[in-house]
Amino acid sequence: MRVTSALWVAAFIRRCQGEGAVATLARRGAEEAGAIAIVIDHLDGRQDLYLPAPQTAFGEAAVTDRLFQKVVEGGDGPAIRERIDRERRFDPDLWVVDVEDRDARILFDLAKE
Repeated sequence: MRVTSALWVAAFIRRCQGEGAVATLARRGAEEAGAIAIVIDHLDGRQDLYLPAPQTAFGEAAVTDRLFQKVVEGGDGPAIRERIDRERRFDPDLWVVDVEDRDARILFDLAKE
């Protein structure tokens, strides 16, 4: 059984804080199964956007895993927010988590390229 989006986001924010990064919930989505977008702010004007990886990226991974893929690298704030707005039009249940981390650490699982 897959962990709910609300629980995953809460645990992710707590993990970021434990690692010294500032993570905040920018938008709450559907409690049970809303998709999650993660914005990592490098604190130098650059931001990266990660969205859920497509199902084909899971391969042998369990269906309960959450995998992400980078869809924007080094974008500016307006470009990132425009992409999130596009995603929200497609999926109104989208969660958005903002992470401020000068080292831009990846504290979640990435899909293999």
